[in-house]
Amino acid sequence: MSKVKKTDTVRVHYTGKLENGQIFDSSLERDPMEVTLGQGSLIPGFEKELIDMKEKEKKTITIPKEEAYGEVRKELFQEIKKEELPPNIEPQVGMGLVATNEDGSERQLRVADVKEDHIIIDANHPLAGQDLIFELELIEIKS
Repeated sequence: MSKVKKTDTVRVHYTGKLENGQIFDSSLERDPMEVTLGQGSLIPGFEKELIDMKEKEKKTITIPKEEAYGEVRKELFQEIKKEELPPNIEPQVGMGLVATNEDGSERQLRVADVKEDHIIIDANHPLAGQDLIFELELIEIKS
């Protein structure tokens, strides 16, 4: 039986959990994720654990934050004056915002704190600073 190699395209079912058991994502209610390895589309620890898996193999892995979304970076917190926000937005802690970069791409932000005249936004990935647990099932090796 063949094993996954570094440039294979695979189909995999997964359930991602935090250390407290909270599920943050799962493919079980939809089609398996199809991905070609070696293209940087997966977090490094996830991709590394797929290598050498066989079809129909299941395993549970823990990915340290360094191989997932990294540490929370303080430089990704920024103060924004409330007057700079669109007038229809009433910011609240935890609220998601979208900023448009100069090149037209978008990035996800989260309101980390609300003060009287400004807010503090957080541009870190929501899972930054956390070790992640994944239950994996390799469905198919396509190439």
